[in-house]
Amino acid sequence: MREIVIISGKGGTGKTSLTAAFASLAKNSVLCDADVDAADLHLLMQPEVRQRTDFMGGCKAIINKDLCTNCGTCIDLCRFGAISEQFQVDAIRCEGCGVCVDFCPVAAIDFPVQRCGEWYLSETRFGPMVHARLGIGEENSGKLVSLVRKEARQLAEKQGADLIITDGPPGIGCPVIASIGGATVLVIVVEPTVSGIHDMERVVDLAAHFKVPGMVCVNKFDLNIKMTEAIEQLALRRNVAVLGRVSFDPSFTRSMVEGKTLFEYGEPTATWQQVRDIWTHITSSPSMNTLGIVDLKSSIQ
Repeated sequence: MREIVIISGKGGTGKTSLTAAFASLAKNSVLCDADVDAADLHLLMQPEVRQRTDFMGGCKAIINKDLCTNCGTCIDLCRFGAISEQFQVDAIRCEGCGVCVDFCPVAAIDFPVQRCGEWYLSETRFGPMVHARLGIGEENSGKLVSLVRKEARQLAEKQGADLIITDGPPGIGCPVIASIGGATVLVIVVEPTVSGIHDMERVVDLAAHFKVPGMVCVNKFDLNIKMTEAIEQLALRRNVAVLGRVSFDPSFTRSMVEGKTLFEYGEPTATWQQVRDIWTHITSSPSMNTLGIVDLKSSIQ
């Protein structure tokens, strides 16, 4: 089994649109949305939820007034100002560090695990999908990403799927680290801007640190040809494969508005072939082809 994770150094690069397009080209695959903080792959996949499960992660302090002696130890120790003079815990300010729990002299502080969100097993027109929704302002997104990827792998094994296509989160933080560990290849989507090339360097460094093969795709390349060339030259210097270029195409936006992938909307365009060629390069790369899991004749139409 192989997993393609599509990531970017920032949001809005077209990562999810390309993930959806790849999903429509792939055969016998499982979809995974690992961008749990701002999930949006479901807007294009329109999944039918088959199983809904609470995600429990992180704890919040709750003071038991029946046991509390108002000694003030918890107030003195809390570095987040989460405990008031009336010994009430502000759930927003509480970081769940547990210091007050450990040092309360009369064990008057409870520390229950909180419900932080939900994760789902769903069915789409392109096959099964695992996705999640993290609660507003909740933490432990990295833990939820790991859970979603684990469930996607188990589902793929159960259904005999050859491939997992994962829409990863942007940036280089904890959720991204959780989304790339153990991946077969990373598809790094880059925009031809100064910030885009800077963000790409950070993502390439992250991929190199975790020893995951990276590949670069320049989206909206025709907005700045010189910057596109600079991105491709940087990728080659860093031994990162260049998958190709995708034009700035309003069809992407129009298809999203209708909840469709690029290949489901309108008439064929030059962009269609660009995306198909990129998919061919991904699936025929040495990392993907080691075990010969991808049949290009059936995957590319």
